[in-house]
Amino acid sequence: MAFFKTILIILLVYYLLKIVARLFAPKILNYAAKKTEAHFRGAFNDFSDTKSKNEEKVGDVIIDKNTTKKSSSSKKVGEYIDFEEVE
Repeated sequence: MAFFKTILIILLVYYLLKIVARLFAPKILNYAAKKTEAHFRGAFNDFSDTKSKNEEKVGDVIIDKNTTKKSSSSKKVGEYIDFEEVE
């Protein structure tokens, strides 16, 4: 008898959680969507604010000294070792 009682309690808890999840899932997802939207809106506003600060006027001369040179492939990096298979 205790076995059937345990099975019944497990089933009741399962169906109760299922009903509660159906009631509160839309509210939880709506909250998460609003928080995500606010996060992305804030990131977009921060990006647009920094972009407007760095805007250059037409005719301004810009000198970019942060150019990086690519290393040539002929530069010797190390010694080449040819391995042979030993059987």
